[in-house]
Amino acid sequence: MAPAGEQHLLSTEIVNRGIESAGPDAGSMTFSVRVRRRLPDFVQSVNLKYVKLGYHYLINHAIYLATVPVLVLVFGAEIGSLSREELWRKLWDSTAGYNLATILAFFAVFVFTLSVYFMSRPRSIYLIDFACFKPTDDLKVTKEEFIELARKSGKFDEASLEFQKKILQSSGIGDETYVPKAIMSPENITTMKEGRAEASMVIFGALDELFNKTRVRPKDVGVLVVNCSIFNPTPSLSAMIINHYKMRGNILSFNLGGMGCSAGIIAVDLARDMLQANPNNVAVVVSTEMVGYNWYPGRDRSMLIPNCYIRMGCSAVLLSNRRRDYRRAKYRLEHIVRTHKGADDRYFRSVYQEEDEQRFKGLKISKDLVEIGGDALKTNITTLGPLVLPLSEQLLFFATLVKRYFSGTKGKSATNGKTDAFDVSQTIAPSSTGTKPYIPDYKLAFEHFCVHAASKTVVNELQRNLGLSDANVEPSRATLHRFGNTSSSSIWYELAYLEAKGRIKRGDRIWQLSFGSGFKCNSAVWKSVRSIKKPSSNNPWLDCLDRYPFEALS
Repeated sequence: MAPAGEQHLLSTEIVNRGIESAGPDAGSMTFSVRVRRRLPDFVQSVNLKYVKLGYHYLINHAIYLATVPVLVLVFGAEIGSLSREELWRKLWDSTAGYNLATILAFFAVFVFTLSVYFMSRPRSIYLIDFACFKPTDDLKVTKEEFIELARKSGKFDEASLEFQKKILQSSGIGDETYVPKAIMSPENITTMKEGRAEASMVIFGALDELFNKTRVRPKDVGVLVVNCSIFNPTPSLSAMIINHYKMRGNILSFNLGGMGCSAGIIAVDLARDMLQANPNNVAVVVSTEMVGYNWYPGRDRSMLIPNCYIRMGCSAVLLSNRRRDYRRAKYRLEHIVRTHKGADDRYFRSVYQEEDEQRFKGLKISKDLVEIGGDALKTNITTLGPLVLPLSEQLLFFATLVKRYFSGTKGKSATNGKTDAFDVSQTIAPSSTGTKPYIPDYKLAFEHFCVHAASKTVVNELQRNLGLSDANVEPSRATLHRFGNTSSSSIWYELAYLEAKGRIKRGDRIWQLSFGSGFKCNSAVWKSVRSIKKPSSNNPWLDCLDRYPFEALS
């Protein structure tokens, strides 16, 4: 009897054996049942994932697979026809015709060319280490406590409180995020005093940890870039840092304001440009946002949304262009791609700071924000794709594009004739010829993804449209749940999560993707120069890592 799992591989056949000539059944027709094992259905049994991987390997290494065997055959045929003495004689005869001066001149030109090449090419930018600030437990609030703090402030009516409660329940934010206790005060908390107090707490906390981890003295920092969208005092936050740490007088300092949640990558881009122009230097990039100063006490629902998502957080990153820092660096910066859609008024006003009817200041969130973000994302990844995708993916995408063009596909939605701006494929419906748009597989270009944890809806839509797995967006969902939307620093909390899980291996590529007001969408690509060991300290995830991931995140 065949095992139950193999019965589908067996076939039966009834065979006519003719008329029995002898025995008790003489003169009667006899039959037998023949059981055979079928050959497996190779089309169904072959895992198509491996077929696709084989195709990608073949295309990406086609030039080597085609030329190396030919060169080996030619070289082998040439060498095989000569004896050892003839081979040495041929080598001597081919070089004896050159005099010493010619050889020296050749080597001088060769060395000079190599020197010019290595001196003129852009310097590699290394990420030595980074730190993410973790507030104290007395600032930790659950969703229920958050609503109670808002109620105690006396600034919201019941309708506004109920709206915020409803938003929190579907936000993807957990019960351990951090907010300043000042939000429960009935007084005005959007003051310079409260803003400076919160800024000092988060910024100095992150920088103290960074300097402690890297053993770099504040006086050794040559470039300082700080980004904070809403809170921009005078003197600036960068000046506050220089004053606190008594940094050197010729430091190149910059303070970026009003650039939203995507400003972290913009700050890294600026630091990279400064390091390219100033060799043998290190740069510090600080990304943060002030929750208290951005607190909205009014009743406009589109302005209450940031109250529900934005939480305390800050990141500090140490970059270097010194070649000797390669040995202790964690990552090397590969690409930065920036997209700005601010020329269109609709995009420009999608996240807009203004006063409401009661003269309360706040951030107004457009109802079309997801669609606007999707269009900016499409533009960004269209530019990024040729830089990172393997040739095989680009050929598949180009072939599908040509096929759809000649088939007359317009890229319209099958339901309302409009293009869904958040769908990077423009439409998932096939054309009249049955040709579906091809969405490039970015999992072939990156091992890890750090997508800005703006909200649960945004993360889910990005996962769906980019074809990412739950494991790919796990850092984003975990960060949103544990720390909330920490604005421009969220992508660094996500990278800290990957390090805490021990998932970063040598050669891994990490895609940081962020978007924010303007409207902007920015990408940074890093490559790990070594395997990252699981940290035993100075990581914001160490006390809760065993709780992630869990089903409630998806």
